[in-house]
Amino acid sequence: MNKVEMTEEIILAKKNLDISWEEIAAKVGLAPVFLTSACLGMNSLKEEYAKKLCEVLELSDEIAILLQEYPMKNWDKTIPNDPVIYRFYEIVGVYGETIKEIIGEKFGDGIMSAIDFSMDIDKEKNPAGDRVKITMNGKFLPYKSW
Repeated sequence: MNKVEMTEEIILAKKNLDISWEEIAAKVGLAPVFLTSACLGMNSLKEEYAKKLCEVLELSDEIAILLQEYPMKNWDKTIPNDPVIYRFYEIVGVYGETIKEIIGEKFGDGIMSAIDFSMDIDKEKNPAGDRVKITMNGKFLPYKSW
């Protein structure tokens, strides 16, 4: 079994149990965004969380072992057609340089870590239409001179 097959089994189990990512994450003890990312093969889990996830989803020990393997963080470099994912490309295309400029002014020359990082996705009720609220929180990493 490989990571793709692992993900397929996790998604099928989730669907069969009719359980949300937030419910799974609460039972496992991890943040929903991180847990989902690991289930989709883009992060690894520590043994205790991998085993707990497999308990919750009634999956084999083989899945728990694969969840602990370091991922190959590789994705298709073409612009995706999926509207949700495409919008993030659009946001970076329109606001990327602005984000970089403001980070530079507030912190100096550097980047936001995607390793020392967390993200929350929330639903914000609004009379004009519900809003998607995404909060990204990453450690600032200054560039070094040498």
